[in-house]
Amino acid sequence: MRTSIRTAGAVTLAAALLATACSSTEPKTAAGRTAPVELGDVKLVSYRGCDDMLAGLRAATAKAVGPWGIGGPAVMYAEARSLASDAAAKSGSGAPEHSTTNTHEAGVDEPDLVKTDGERVIVVNRGVLRVVDAATRKVTGTLRLVDAEQAWAPADLLVSGDRALVLFSGGGIIPYGATAKRAASPGPRYVLVDLSEKPKVIGSLTPDGAHVDARMVGSTVRVVVRSQPRIEFPDPGPDLSENERTRRNAEIVAKAPIEAWLPKYELTTADGVTSDRTVDCGQVSHPAEYTGTSMLTVHSLDLSQALAETSPISVAADGDTVYGTGSSLYVASNPRWWWPRPVDLPIVEDAPATSEPSDSATVTAVPGTSTAAPSLTPNAASTLTPAPAVTPASVSNAEPAPSLLPEPPASPVPDPSVTGTVPPSDPAAPTVASPTPAPATPTPAEPTPRQPPEETEVHRFDITAAGAPRYVASGKVSGRLLNQYSLSEHEGHLRVATTSTNGQDSSSAVYVLDADTLAKTGEVGGLGRGERIYSVRFIGPVGYVVTFKQVDPLYTLDLRDPAAPRKTGELKITGYSAYLHPAGDGRLIGVGQEASEQGRTLGTQVSLFDVSDPANPRRLSQMFQKDSGSEAEWDPHAFLYWARTGMAVLPLSSWGGPEPTNGTALVLRIDDSAVTRTGTISHPRPKPVENTRFAAYDPGIRRSVVIGESLWTVSDLGLKVSDMKDLADQAWIPFS
Repeated sequence: MRTSIRTAGAVTLAAALLATACSSTEPKTAAGRTAPVELGDVKLVSYRGCDDMLAGLRAATAKAVGPWGIGGPAVMYAEARSLASDAAAKSGSGAPEHSTTNTHEAGVDEPDLVKTDGERVIVVNRGVLRVVDAATRKVTGTLRLVDAEQAWAPADLLVSGDRALVLFSGGGIIPYGATAKRAASPGPRYVLVDLSEKPKVIGSLTPDGAHVDARMVGSTVRVVVRSQPRIEFPDPGPDLSENERTRRNAEIVAKAPIEAWLPKYELTTADGVTSDRTVDCGQVSHPAEYTGTSMLTVHSLDLSQALAETSPISVAADGDTVYGTGSSLYVASNPRWWWPRPVDLPIVEDAPATSEPSDSATVTAVPGTSTAAPSLTPNAASTLTPAPAVTPASVSNAEPAPSLLPEPPASPVPDPSVTGTVPPSDPAAPTVASPTPAPATPTPAEPTPRQPPEETEVHRFDITAAGAPRYVASGKVSGRLLNQYSLSEHEGHLRVATTSTNGQDSSSAVYVLDADTLAKTGEVGGLGRGERIYSVRFIGPVGYVVTFKQVDPLYTLDLRDPAAPRKTGELKITGYSAYLHPAGDGRLIGVGQEASEQGRTLGTQVSLFDVSDPANPRRLSQMFQKDSGSEAEWDPHAFLYWARTGMAVLPLSSWGGPEPTNGTALVLRIDDSAVTRTGTISHPRPKPVENTRFAAYDPGIRRSVVIGESLWTVSDLGLKVSDMKDLADQAWIPFS
């Protein structure tokens, strides 16, 4: 499980930003401010010392504090997990050809629940790490990391050689066997495991904060954690106005000690010695403008070394999107990424209007015919984030479901950093009173809150040399990114795809920036007016952008001339692609949802597009499954494409028909002209769980892996090995 995609968080690039900005390594009494690093309109500077840091954080936090304490209203949009191209790998030790985790860029690994090197399959599931020998198909190592009562804890893996880092992203984790010795950790927990013989724990890192994400290059993992000030705000009761609450909370912030902000973490070494540590003031930097309500900390762990120190560095900032290549790291930070925004849900209908594919169909286009839907006037998009997956609860069996698209607010969302705004319902708000002998003094007018500009800042760092990344340049573009696939570096330029909103209107654009300076070289705009971006893919000098509201325009972009990028083609079809995957010369795979002409989602679709003619993109074939959804729509780690045979595998859950399925693996064959359904793979049903203290088993297949000529599928219950050609069962490896 992930937040997602989040998908996106301020991951390794935040580390680059911090390592560059934090040039002061002096003790807490260090004097003299280091020279600021110019980042265009952004400056990163180190504090003079703890006193300077405390004064700055108090002042910044006091401006951002509200009537209910620190932090704006709850985030109301979902992160999209990044998509990636699957890669085949061959081990130098003679291991069979095998698939790897579907990551954004080759050479930059991302955490996932299963990893393989062709000889072993390593899985973390329900708090247990298992090592399976690929040749004998036997479990050769088992290590329980949490008690069975914490089997719900989400966990992922990063593996380098005989070392694995298990990342428990949620809080409340208690190490196995230590229930009576220590309390649950409030934040994530990262456990280093030696796989050389019987798996064993050789260290752990437990930060105080929330897990953002992690990336691994070579054997070095950079983990990013976000923390908030540890300040308690007493409840003054229901009678105080929000203005008065805010004033009192600001006073509390003004008295908070430096320890309230400094990130804390616990480190346990291989010999079992645990120490509580705090990031030093000299290792904390800040941009020129910041809220003081969030701190990003980057821990660096070399899996080939003992876990003795993580060299943490912190920045008083937020961030949400990271993109990396083999030589560059980019971090994109929208200053109001945490603002509450309504979720733009797709409309779900039970009985689609007019034309609709059959319940389970494969449609192949006839050359020369059009698959485009009628041109519709799009409604305004109210959000810039991907829609959540369709669930059975979203579907009505009676009448067609009404639109789930919330109307955007009529006025701008108030800026949490602007205090003192009294809502009309507040008892302290000025009212018009009846004439009296002694009229009350009128309340001064409150300032009108204004939203900050909707802009994305991008910073580039050079990672070609060993050690800390080198800062190169920074730039700024209008709008908001969807995820890290909205960024792509190619031949000295960075392409950036964003959606901008202005009241009830929205449109998308692609900006081309010089990678050395991040100054704008060119742009192409006006994409999907009234819609928002649902997926982006850049392949060499060509870009593909999918926007959606009621229909799905797939735009093709010619980016060969960085100074004059242009839209070359457009295909309008119903539904949308949430994930785009290259499938050879002139072919593109899209995974998403089919929809009616009114924009109501109907079920999972997998499309094959012919993009060989940029002026005339066409859909060649479509596989559609009514009343279904796939994890691959929001988590590309769940999608497997084996280019050598054209096999594609994705989890599929359906809730229509006589027998709803929870997480079968849908196996497709995608050739040059068609998407063909090969079959499905399912795992045994779990036994009922009598003890309600334990999390129920999920029989749904989550991942798939290729080793040699076999297809391995992973669920809570175990691993199934199937023949790739006919999907015949070869082995069942239960997790029991």
